[in-house]
Amino acid sequence: MIIALSFMYYLNLGLTTSKVLYVPQGSITKIIAHMQHKNIDVSPLDAFFMRFVGMPQQGWINMGRTHLTHADFLYRLSTAKAAMINVTLIPGETTYIFLQEMAKELSLDHKTLMLEFGKQSRFKEGAFVPDTYKLPLGITEEAVIELLLNRSQKKMREWSKKIFGTYNEAKWYKYLILASVIQKEAASIDEMPIVSSVIQNRLNKKMKLQMDGALNYGKYSHIKITPARIRNDKTTYNTYKYKGIPNDPVCNVSLPAVRAAIFPAKTDYLYFMKNKKGKHDFTRYYSTHIGNIKRATK
Repeated sequence: MIIALSFMYYLNLGLTTSKVLYVPQGSITKIIAHMQHKNIDVSPLDAFFMRFVGMPQQGWINMGRTHLTHADFLYRLSTAKAAMINVTLIPGETTYIFLQEMAKELSLDHKTLMLEFGKQSRFKEGAFVPDTYKLPLGITEEAVIELLLNRSQKKMREWSKKIFGTYNEAKWYKYLILASVIQKEAASIDEMPIVSSVIQNRLNKKMKLQMDGALNYGKYSHIKITPARIRNDKTTYNTYKYKGIPNDPVCNVSLPAVRAAIFPAKTDYLYFMKNKKGKHDFTRYYSTHIGNIKRATK
């Protein structure tokens, strides 16, 4: 009788949880340990009761409320489902714009998302892999950044190991920078290795890259580049003003862009200009390049 009353007393004690909770894959003991790590006031008694209530769904689940009794918490844990929403990051989009759009979709605060990204990401830009992500409604800014970074970092490590057999963060970051300029400049995947060759050829000749796409960073992702912008922008993204590649990626990049950065085509091209068909005309000679500009702007 005393034991039964003790159990009833415990089950009616209150606890505080996140409205949206992540449940790891594994045993009940592992699940309880994860929740304790997240400062949820559960104990081995909850693990005992969970064996009778039932295993929860693995992944992100919507608990509905943040203040519950232990009994209600265990019931919701075993029955709750996640309300998911698809959020797509397209290749070439900047983190600033992506998080701005995600804030609208998930009713989150854009400024807080940017702050969390700055705290959690080892990369200033290009840390996310373009993809469609299933995200739970009610997730916090901190949790969504952690989730996206973990998935992206795992994918980048897989890419690197397939190409190089290993993962070197500093080396990978340099290729992300090159890939981001390629991503912004190329009109198609087929053009990426050729654009990459132009970048390499200009770097080898110690020429400035002079590429508009590099200035489409951050909040300027979809802003047309003007002569005034070129004159006034003092960041290393201004490849008209500074030699070499920018200090950081311009945007988030796809695997084809990374491959193009690592394996440029072998050409002698130094210039390219988008023609009226939406593709680029490539050339080695400046005089031909001027002719291409005139035809494209007629």
